[in-house]
Amino acid sequence: MKFMIVTGMSGAGKSTAMNVLEDMGYYVIDNIPPRLIPEFANICMQSQGRIEKVAIVADVRSMMIQADGTAVSAVIKSINDLIDSGSDVSVVYLDADDNVLVRRYKETRRAHPLDLGSKLDIADSVSTERKMLAPLREIADIYFDTSRSSPNEFKKKFRDYFSDNPDDIMTVKILSFGFKYGIPTEADFVFDVRFLPNPFYIPELKKLTGRDKEVRDYVMSFDESQKLEKTIFELADIFIPLCINEGRPSVTIAFGCTGGQHRSVTFAERLYEHMREKNIRARLTHRELG
Repeated sequence: MKFMIVTGMSGAGKSTAMNVLEDMGYYVIDNIPPRLIPEFANICMQSQGRIEKVAIVADVRSMMIQADGTAVSAVIKSINDLIDSGSDVSVVYLDADDNVLVRRYKETRRAHPLDLGSKLDIADSVSTERKMLAPLREIADIYFDTSRSSPNEFKKKFRDYFSDNPDDIMTVKILSFGFKYGIPTEADFVFDVRFLPNPFYIPELKKLTGRDKEVRDYVMSFDESQKLEKTIFELADIFIPLCINEGRPSVTIAFGCTGGQHRSVTFAERLYEHMREKNIRARLTHRELG
């Protein structure tokens, strides 16, 4: 089993890292008390293969629970125990310059974890936290400094570092639907293909769907259909790589016709095939076909 311990300075980007890891299939747990890490790890290892990758956030918030000063030692001991058990363990430390962290807290107007219930200002809280986490910084396998990275830049950098194939992280969800049953709210892009000739009015095609070759051949036999498909493919080839670079986990492209049986299904099927040819992970759903 693969375990990743994510730690580091508050405000350095741990929330962003957690979102990326979840998109990559990690089971993520945030802010767990250090003494519970071994117990949680045992539960994961008894999942019979349902959980293969785990990311655990261990930062100053969870360490504040143990006021006797042993929290960092407890985290390090848990890490060593996981390594001794034969698990694949990596420690990731996120950091940023003190002045950058102070500025981020002022911009978001959020209180630093060490500032809650204390008289420390933000700068003192950052300085105190850095001293508390120093032992974890020393044992970290991987170090990220986010001082000069925007959230999207760090997301891409973090994703690219841990993924063998960054393109596999994003899924293109392709959906066909019927307008008379409502527009899908989850769609990022909606293409209305109701202006194309309707196979519903062809007796031998009426009871078939866009999954059938006869219907697809009929829909795509018109110049308008071929021009529209060419334009959609060209558009998708532009914006999908941009979505991947942004670190988006998915993008939903929907095609709608009147009943969601023929024209929309045809275009959804053809875009799905185009995505597969481009080696982009895609998922196809025909809402009105069940």
